[in-house]
Amino acid sequence: MAQMYKIEKKDNNIYKLTFEAFINANEMKLWVEESKRALIMAPKEFGVFVDMRGLQPLSKDAQVYMQEGQRLYKKKGMIRSVVILGNALTTMQFRRIGKETGISQWEKYINYSSTPDWEKLGIDWITKGIEIDLDEFS
Repeated sequence: MAQMYKIEKKDNNIYKLTFEAFINANEMKLWVEESKRALIMAPKEFGVFVDMRGLQPLSKDAQVYMQEGQRLYKKKGMIRSVVILGNALTTMQFRRIGKETGISQWEKYINYSSTPDWEKLGIDWITKGIEIDLDEFS
């Protein structure tokens, strides 16, 4: 079975996380464990670019591991993150999760289907702190 997530360390102190399709609790738990290994050599401060354009809403069990993962990234030095989303239900879910984990003040949400320059806006937020002012999803 193909893995539904990917963790990549980019050269500009950004971790790119990609989540696709339906991710169950066991796979989300694996993502947390792999994230722990990936963050061992993390810089003191870094950004996180999360591509969730193809992700389906998470089950309650999977959300528990997503929250654990978000807390882990914040604890290890995440200063800002951007989440690229493709549907309103997943967006609402991740806004709530961000509030519950306390990272929402450092996180921005972008609907890629209504924002042609979503990648540039996301990178500018992470690397330069340039605010994203979008009516929808932000």
